[in-house]
Amino acid sequence: MSDNIFTDFQWRGLVYDHTEHVPDLLAKEKINVYIGFDPTADSLHVGSLVPMLTLARFQQYGHTPIALAGGGTGMIGDPSGRSSERNLLSTDQLHHNLECIKKQLAFLLDFDVATNPAQLVNNGDWLGKLNLIDFLRDVGKQFSVNTMLTKDSVKSRLEHGISFTEFSYMLLQSYDFLHLYKNYGCVLQAGGSDQWGNITAGTDLIRREGGKAHGLVYPLVTKADGSKFGKTASGSVWLDPNKTSPYRFYQFWMNADDRDVIGHLKKFTWLTQEEVADLEAKHAEAPHRREAHRTLAQLVTRMIHGDSALAKAEQATAVLFGGALDGLDAADIADIFANVDSTEIPKSQFEGELSVVDMLAQTDLASGKGDARRSIKGGGMYLNNGRIDSADVTVSISQAIEGQYFVLRKGKRKYHLVKVID
Repeated sequence: MSDNIFTDFQWRGLVYDHTEHVPDLLAKEKINVYIGFDPTADSLHVGSLVPMLTLARFQQYGHTPIALAGGGTGMIGDPSGRSSERNLLSTDQLHHNLECIKKQLAFLLDFDVATNPAQLVNNGDWLGKLNLIDFLRDVGKQFSVNTMLTKDSVKSRLEHGISFTEFSYMLLQSYDFLHLYKNYGCVLQAGGSDQWGNITAGTDLIRREGGKAHGLVYPLVTKADGSKFGKTASGSVWLDPNKTSPYRFYQFWMNADDRDVIGHLKKFTWLTQEEVADLEAKHAEAPHRREAHRTLAQLVTRMIHGDSALAKAEQATAVLFGGALDGLDAADIADIFANVDSTEIPKSQFEGELSVVDMLAQTDLASGKGDARRSIKGGGMYLNNGRIDSADVTVSISQAIEGQYFVLRKGKRKYHLVKVID
């Protein structure tokens, strides 16, 4: 670990811009720093790992991290990075989302350490008490509309329109910073580069109030192929295992573009410069071994889902290469083979003796019974990843995984899922 957190951030590619004196401040003092989290969903996603880890790294270096849950600003909506208005949440939905997010923040932040425990605050606690007239008089008068119109978060929306509600977001986030500065001694706000305008508006407000605060932003994570980070064909990659299974979470990192994997190791893991350099050398020498990808997937999956979920995700991955199905349930099988061809066979067909040849003939693994027999004879057919030794084998419902699925395979990688239906 570097002796200087700012140097560490630079090496990890986590410095996009900062206000003056931030490097000196971080080198000489232990400070309170905050990052805000948007509660528009009931789970954070993989993109949220950068701010989560940023706060955790601050804590590791002895600074005090403050995670701000936007219970107040979540009722308004941040226009940053948006081309259209956000849908406003109900109070009940917002409360539910906040409770879910609080639990996920605890994955990486230590709220119990004696020296610099993390703090979790909800800006709804103070924004909800504001008096409109007082707010406009005391805070609104400090902002120039001309200046606000030059901020990227606002300027990018002018062509399609922006409501006064979202236009006012900058004032509320600036007031958050002022409140944390006065009541929590917080002198630094960090965030993504799209938050630069909001953060510097906050530092300006604090300066006008006679204080001095700072801002630091990291680059938004992008993918080398131009697609949006954190998105797959099936949607967002969530931290909630009920929304994105640990297996799919693991696969997301395993499938990282070769051009991105080293950068991901820097941003999303705790590996040192020496450890990343070693993996980078191995990746350059033998990219087909995917050691960097596997390390990335293992470390991030363990960090978010724990050892047992990682073990199951690795087992599920091994299944695709002929590994044992022991211990996997029907939900696991459905998840692993969600994208392979499938066939539904009524349960009644298994009440007598269904030959494996008849089963194969109902799938796209064989053109007919004769083709199925020839493939079995050649040793190329598998049932639940066990080789089918004879065309005379029969299949019973007891062999189905939880009575619901059979996994068929032809050769090394061509899978077909049989679903048992009533």
